[in-house]
Amino acid sequence: MSMIKVEVAYALPDRQSIVEVSIAKGATVEEVIKLSNIQTLYPEIDLNQQKIGVWSRVAKLQDEVKDGDRIEIYRPLIADPKEVRKRRAEKAKQEGRADKVTGGRLNRLKKQ
Repeated sequence: MSMIKVEVAYALPDRQSIVEVSIAKGATVEEVIKLSNIQTLYPEIDLNQQKIGVWSRVAKLQDEVKDGDRIEIYRPLIADPKEVRKRRAEKAKQEGRADKVTGGRLNRLKKQ
């Protein structure tokens, strides 16, 4: 049975861990995560809730891993990115930095 090497990565704002695992070819993402024991370092990891990726591409727990893959466990978002952009655009309109109708930037360098 041939073995492959795979990494499991998880990061918090103040620290990160990358655990290298040797596992039999044909293993799934979930099997690698369990073998890495990363959930003992970070008990807040909930594989039923958090998204998982392999090299920044969303993956499923049942996906088969390949030699050299990096499995990434993503933290839940603190704020919805769309909502943050919407608030920033509203603030720019109120401050006169954006057009009130289109929301686009004002061109203050127009020749008069």
